[in-house]
Amino acid sequence: MPVPVPRQRAIPAVECGQAPAASSDSGPSKEQAPPGTHPAEHPTTRRENPTEKREKPTDTSPDTSTGTDSRTSTGTDSRTSTGTGTDSRTGTDTGAGRTHTDRTTQSAAPTNLTVLLIEDDPAGSPIVPDLLDQAGKPIRVRTARNLTEAGRLLTDDVHCILLDLALSAPAPARTSADGGGNGNGGGDAEDHDELAVLRHVLELAPRHAVLALTSSSDAERGAEAVAVGAQDYLFRDELDGRLLSRAIRYAVERKRSDSAERRLAEGRLRAQENRRLERGLLPTPLLAGSPLRFAARYRPGRSRALLGGDFYDVVRTPDGTVHAMIGDVCGHGPDEAALGVELRIAWRALTLAGLCGDELLGTLQQVLEHERSDDEIFATLCAVDISPDGRRAGLCLAGHPSPLLSRPGEPARLLPYDNNGPALGLLPGARWPRMQVELGAEWSLMLYTDGLIEGHVGEGRERLGQDGMVEMVRRQLAEGLAGEELLRATVNEVRELNGGELADDVAVVLLDRTA
Repeated sequence: MPVPVPRQRAIPAVECGQAPAASSDSGPSKEQAPPGTHPAEHPTTRRENPTEKREKPTDTSPDTSTGTDSRTSTGTDSRTSTGTGTDSRTGTDTGAGRTHTDRTTQSAAPTNLTVLLIEDDPAGSPIVPDLLDQAGKPIRVRTARNLTEAGRLLTDDVHCILLDLALSAPAPARTSADGGGNGNGGGDAEDHDELAVLRHVLELAPRHAVLALTSSSDAERGAEAVAVGAQDYLFRDELDGRLLSRAIRYAVERKRSDSAERRLAEGRLRAQENRRLERGLLPTPLLAGSPLRFAARYRPGRSRALLGGDFYDVVRTPDGTVHAMIGDVCGHGPDEAALGVELRIAWRALTLAGLCGDELLGTLQQVLEHERSDDEIFATLCAVDISPDGRRAGLCLAGHPSPLLSRPGEPARLLPYDNNGPALGLLPGARWPRMQVELGAEWSLMLYTDGLIEGHVGEGRERLGQDGMVEMVRRQLAEGLAGEELLRATVNEVRELNGGELADDVAVVLLDRTA
């Protein structure tokens, strides 16, 4: 025999879309977990039902349908509802055995926003009206009566917290210094803090937007709440559904904007620190007292970096000899850049200590073998030592391209590289012969890494190569370029021929001597 539908089942009328939404005076949809009582016994349910009963009187009549769910009036399961009224996933549902999870997964009207309301309201009197998001869908409202419940309900899908500032703050932990249970001690300072509950919520949910609710006579307290960390404050006794919905959306977006701005600022600080560090690791040539002119161009292949795996240095020893070096660690990451700095510093120290040629490179290889993170990492290097009179130079190559020499009245040419030794880190016990080179009275010597010659020419697979670089520099010298202008024009033209930024690090060093 059909069983009459209980009065409390008026809510499914809205749930199944057969009746309009509850009016704003009937309170919002709320999830209260864990519920203190069965929804059918809660006083709020009885206060909310009359409106729905007036809107759909058939809900109080016996259900004469056969084989249909008593939660519907047309034989259609309420889970197909498209109504925009009271959220059917709230604690007002009286269906037996339906849990919070059931209400969450069976709702047919997905919401974009979820709000957690934290209020101390034992009677269950609603203070939040019905809420709709920007798309007209109901905003899901969960209710917590204290911070303990709030901690359980504060899941990743919660976007905003509505906090009633009238909520009692949690009692501070008592210690022996508090004088036992007499209530006097270290907790007094917090007891007098009117925003203690807000501070607890901000500590509990640092990534969530928070709206503070206070009375209209306590605007100063609301302003203080914003200063402490809330996104905004509203008057509890003047809440309007449209105003509150807009305030929630604003608070959520403002929190997202603040978080993004904070992350951006942190990223900028890290970038500035990295740039200061990398700038400090770039070499400062030691050429005091030398008639040679120095110019350098450095372009790391890594995006937004100042330092790459290429490295160079120039120093003048007390005997007047000028030592210049340029090298390249295989790879392009920060580890390779750090290893390049270590090799450069080691080279300078060994040079100032009097080492040169094969002896210096052999010791430098030992440094590389001890400092590299992988046995397959190696480094190429070109080292020259120019005599005090500036007319001769010794040249050592460790798997590195040969320097480019230009002199007045002669076409620029590459220095011999027949005795080029292996790259550092490839062969234990390797040797690097030192070649003697005649420079003359006036000359220009350019040292470079392979990033300058391995760029593409046009859209094909052809690369610039050493021959293309020599022709390019000859043309630029004929145009009267020298020093910084020559290096700038060379690097820019190589980049243009490549059709964009070069994939490899580029370092170029230029030493000039005039008669």
